[in-house]
Amino acid sequence: MTPALYGTWAALIPPVVAIVLALITKEVYSALFVGIIIGALLYSGGNPIGAIEHFFGILHEEVSGNLGILIFLIILGTIVALMIRAGGSKAYGDWATRSIKSKSGALISTGLLGIVLGVDDYFNNLTVGNVMRPVTDTHHISRAKLAYMCDAVAAPVCIMMPISSWAAAVSGIIDGYDGFTLFVQAIPYNFYAILTLIMVFLTAALNIDFGPMKKHEDNAAKGDIYTTPERPYANATAMKFNPNGKVIDLVLPVIILIAGCVIGLVYTGGLFEGVALQEAFANCDAPRGLSMGSFVSLIIIMVYFLLRKAFSFNEMMECLPEGFKLMVPATLILTFAWTISGVTGSLGAAPFVAGVVESFGAGLQNFLPAVIFIIACLLAFATGSSWGTFGILIPIVTEVFPPVNGLPSPILMMAIGACLGGAVMGDHCSPISDTTIMASTGAQCHHINHVATQMPYAVVVAAVCVASYVLAAFLPNVIIALPVAIVLMVVTLLIIGKVNGSLGKKA
Repeated sequence: MTPALYGTWAALIPPVVAIVLALITKEVYSALFVGIIIGALLYSGGNPIGAIEHFFGILHEEVSGNLGILIFLIILGTIVALMIRAGGSKAYGDWATRSIKSKSGALISTGLLGIVLGVDDYFNNLTVGNVMRPVTDTHHISRAKLAYMCDAVAAPVCIMMPISSWAAAVSGIIDGYDGFTLFVQAIPYNFYAILTLIMVFLTAALNIDFGPMKKHEDNAAKGDIYTTPERPYANATAMKFNPNGKVIDLVLPVIILIAGCVIGLVYTGGLFEGVALQEAFANCDAPRGLSMGSFVSLIIIMVYFLLRKAFSFNEMMECLPEGFKLMVPATLILTFAWTISGVTGSLGAAPFVAGVVESFGAGLQNFLPAVIFIIACLLAFATGSSWGTFGILIPIVTEVFPPVNGLPSPILMMAIGACLGGAVMGDHCSPISDTTIMASTGAQCHHINHVATQMPYAVVVAAVCVASYVLAAFLPNVIIALPVAIVLMVVTLLIIGKVNGSLGKKA
């Protein structure tokens, strides 16, 4: 059935209500649930029975389609519990205390690990947070800052990594061109991803904090890494551990997990059936690949720990429910987030936004990259889905900017870069984004704290991006446009650091 309000502004009411309630109440579960109910009622025309049927229909569809991600989460939680019980996390924390001598060093190490794990953002967010948490705790870095480091590196790296699940998704929705080639050509114009990475490492190196993050970091320096009373993971690592654990008991399981997940991804893409590596990534089934790869990795890791005599078999089995408990908050929020995204889609958010974009005429083409970036930001913020956002906008963008002499025009590559960057920016700011939720989970940070502290950072980068896209549209040469954007970002950060007094402060 097609609802009466299909394809109208009403399609964005459910996520907007959920976002506003989450920010007001600081409680995301009820906010998401209310948004879902409102969306279901709008779909059914106010019929409560129809709304219930629609709610459970969408819930079943979304959970079934994303079951692999839920399995991956639980397996990852179990692997984390095993590493803690084996003493690997404690040993790594002790090593890091001796080897990483400063707060800046701990933050930069976190960012570099995120770059190394740039194959998939789900895996990236969860793994980096879990691995680096003992290190950042040792250097009195707030959980909010750790969550930001995870989130701000994961998606920007993945959206620029040619061999990643994100590149595969983007390449698959570009019609009329070689999708992979156009994706690679658009990378230098993805200002948000590039400038966000510059912000991450510059703020880490110079100890620049601003907005709510500054309060969190000031409190962390005094010993309070949470700041607010809400600390759902405060006792998550209060488990027994082997005092004879080694650093290898953390490093090797992480390596096994990375290898297992990458193999799982390319396996689902047909690599072992003769498909080329690039094509295997392009055709991969991320939920199935991650769940299969992590499951095989879990078995290997269990055997390794038993051979190492890190713990008894019974103690190993105790880690299974412990790992599940670690991931309960993430699985609950993700289930709600997927459901509200499905409800929003059933109300026709895609055609509504498509109509808005198509209303811009050819005479405004020089401003369109900046406009597309802003629209992508807003749509991803409202829906919590960067993939859904560029899935909606890229087909429209390729129609708006036709090829020149059979080749993609520079303004098209700029517009695609703006679309991808805007999708990531809105995703970063949205409390109902699955990747934002996973960053909170990996860092064991209260989710609303992560959203509130990350948003000012994302908005500053976005403001620089808008100015950069306007300039770039009139100077469509990336050799000029990208350096100008980088200089604008660096100058903006130095001014912010100077104004709020954090620039040059000892880390």
